[in-house]
Amino acid sequence: MRYLAVVEASATGFSAYSPDLPGCVAAAGSRQEVEDEMAKAIAFHIDGLRAEGIELPEPRTSSLYVDVA
Repeated sequence: MRYLAVVEASATGFSAYSPDLPGCVAAAGSRQEVEDEMAKAIAFHIDGLRAEGIELPEPRTSSLYVDVA
């Protein structure tokens, strides 16, 4: 499955979350670090859901960029 992760700049680096996986978040000092940490967080979150016998949520969220003149 492929889940969207939203990455945002913060006062101390970057944070990320996945709208389709409530509670699944990461934070780090650089963009690359937060991407790496978020990939680990999603894998960990999914492992936890599976261990509890909880059905994985289907990815529903998407994104787009809008160009404004």
